[in-house]
Amino acid sequence: MSEQNSQRPLIEVKDLKQYFYINTGMFRSRPLKAVDGVSFSTNKGETLGLVGESGCGKTTVGRTILHLYKPTSGEIWYDGKKLETAEDIKQFRKKATMVFQDPYSSLNPRMTVSDIIGEPLDVHKLYSTKQERQDRILELMGHVGLNSEHASRYAHEFSGGQRQRIGIARALAVNPDFIVCDEPVSALDVSIQAQVINMFDELQDRLGLTYLFIAHDLLVVRHISDRIAVMYLGKMVELAKASEIYERPLHPYSQSLLSAVPVPDPKVARANKRIVLTGDIPSPLNAPSGCPFHTRCRYATEQCTQSMPSFDEVESGHFVACHRVNEIN
Repeated sequence: MSEQNSQRPLIEVKDLKQYFYINTGMFRSRPLKAVDGVSFSTNKGETLGLVGESGCGKTTVGRTILHLYKPTSGEIWYDGKKLETAEDIKQFRKKATMVFQDPYSSLNPRMTVSDIIGEPLDVHKLYSTKQERQDRILELMGHVGLNSEHASRYAHEFSGGQRQRIGIARALAVNPDFIVCDEPVSALDVSIQAQVINMFDELQDRLGLTYLFIAHDLLVVRHISDRIAVMYLGKMVELAKASEIYERPLHPYSQSLLSAVPVPDPKVARANKRIVLTGDIPSPLNAPSGCPFHTRCRYATEQCTQSMPSFDEVESGHFVACHRVNEIN
């Protein structure tokens, strides 16, 4: 984890929306609001953790920032410059990349490790001789703890943890500033998860990387993140420093999420009150009016069903979207 800079943000996302139009028959379609008005920024060298239930839009946020999906609306700024033209996006992709969730399906089984890691170098023409390309590939493999003799082998010959290291080396190939880490350890054994998380930390310190770290494991996110953002049904409901989110979550959804985190101390665990949510998470195709969480919130009032609360800074650096945040805390 690195110290935050007080300079301008490296990545700024303003009112980002990503709607997928679903065919409902008879030439009609309805928007599935996967991401619905999300705004945040990340400073250089910072890790922003993004958490929430499956289907809340975390991965879509990451992919839309990188323009793997074209945003429905909203703005994405990189290092003080708004991404508008195809050339802007092309240049941005030389400085921003992604580590995918599943190391089994994100690597081409027909390519050697050397070719997988070298592919971004080929795409962006980042070398002048074959020897320079090979030296860079071996350097990247060294960064992630792989030996040079692994270069000519295929992905299926490696364990899950090693495959994810190959994926990380590929992400580092373009010498990026910003990496979207999409649940990069959720498909790995617990014993391997710690090694990979520590490697992310070391790479950040050594290379000055900035991460958007998407996960549903709150303990993993706490370990690596400087700040944490909580999403629910396509919207951001809380954003604060990692320590504040864990010690004093202010949104009812964040409070419920954190009450479910296992505590290794039996006395503390017994004293903790588990906040169990009732009902199922609504479909983004039929999102409720007003605050999207009101159907499962024990504090919901008439106002919550009618209007979406604004995402306000209720304390220094602590943002919450809740009509009753001051009453319930």
